[in-house]
Amino acid sequence: MTHRSPGPEQPGRTAVQEDRWLLVAVAGVLSFIAMLDMNIVNVALADIADGLHVSAATAQWAVLGYQLPVVALLLPVGRWLDGVGPRAAVLMSAAGFGLCSALAAVAPWAAWLIAARMAQGAFGAVLFVLMPVLAIRSVRPESRARAMSVPATLGPLGAVTGPAVGGLLLDQLGWRAVFLVKIPFCVLALAVAWKAMPRDGGLRAPDRRSMSDALLVATGVAALLLALTLAADAPAWSLLALAAVPPLWWWLRGPGGRPVTGVLRTTGLLPAHGAVLALAAGFAALHYVVALHLQRDDGLSATATGLTVLAFPLGMGLAGPFGGRFADRWGAWPVAVTGAALTAAGLLLLVPLGTGWSTPEVAWRLALGGIGMGLYGGPTQSLVMGAAPPDRTATVGSTVQLARSLGFTLGPALATTAWALAGGARAGLALAATAACLAVPLLALSGGRSAPVPDRPERTTDATPAAHH
Repeated sequence: MTHRSPGPEQPGRTAVQEDRWLLVAVAGVLSFIAMLDMNIVNVALADIADGLHVSAATAQWAVLGYQLPVVALLLPVGRWLDGVGPRAAVLMSAAGFGLCSALAAVAPWAAWLIAARMAQGAFGAVLFVLMPVLAIRSVRPESRARAMSVPATLGPLGAVTGPAVGGLLLDQLGWRAVFLVKIPFCVLALAVAWKAMPRDGGLRAPDRRSMSDALLVATGVAALLLALTLAADAPAWSLLALAAVPPLWWWLRGPGGRPVTGVLRTTGLLPAHGAVLALAAGFAALHYVVALHLQRDDGLSATATGLTVLAFPLGMGLAGPFGGRFADRWGAWPVAVTGAALTAAGLLLLVPLGTGWSTPEVAWRLALGGIGMGLYGGPTQSLVMGAAPPDRTATVGSTVQLARSLGFTLGPALATTAWALAGGARAGLALAATAACLAVPLLALSGGRSAPVPDRPERTTDATPAAHH
């Protein structure tokens, strides 16, 4: 009964017969709001502290309370989603995410808010893993890269626009609106999924083995994430990363971790995961350093800084659809490598950034990096998910999302350290550019090792993705 999964089979058959772009749009919208929530609350922390009469350190848990379960539960959620129906999972996660947003918005005290955010993070972990799976199962193989470009582009755009949207809501409506803004999107996604997705096998409760695996992974990843997050203010916190080693090693050596590492080894996807982590770290470090430099060193207002930094997501949004089309026509690997190289070039051109630069000089370099990220995102996701065995798409989706999430956390932390040690923005930008440059050979190596693999899942998908079951 555990492996009975008619859910994945239905969407797989539909994907062969016709492309369901409405479901791809749902995947993109949910990716956007899940990533939006990673950053939108940051700008409201001071108001939350004042409104709930708590310290700034306590208010910080409105952010950490969401981020910790998102990252810590990605791998266990991936294993779980491989055996449940996607329609039921979408309905459950979107409803839970929206409900927790409402509970956070009406929180009368800090403990309530933190509990709601932690529960929302658990549903967010399901969304992060589910969205690329939903996109790839909603289209035929020849449209795969275009479909993957939708969540791969809208997700990072949510992360970039979060502070701007949060600031606007904060000024006009107060901190509670920061949590309410996501509810209409969740309701829309629920309505579309209820009507458009075929009924499937529903959900199942995790077994005892899965629960113990989830506890081990959550403990290890939470320790690592806390170390990366808190070490920027107090370097001694970096020692907490040592506590992540025992539980993660125990999990890797056990029945829960071996299938995950086995899939990554046999498909040759480890270099691609390294590229995803490196480019996410460079992306996050870039935005942190440039925004800080423009305001602290150049004296620009928050509005002028926001408009300048907006060049990156604009370039990314414009290039994203083209990246998917190019990949479907010429192959995912060359487009992904080209996109990563353009992003690295944009970051390298920013390294000599000085106080004499005009905002257009900064903006066009950011736009170049954004164009590269737009070209890179969907094809890379297509390359990784296409190489996954049909019955392990959610598992592979969870590993690539974990790599991306760790990169987003690692980038600003390393940039802060580089800035402090070298005494300026240039060191932080050099670090971001180095990370982006590292992604290019890793992607090239991944294409060489796993290029033949995507054809196998496509032929299997034509039969049914659940044929293994």
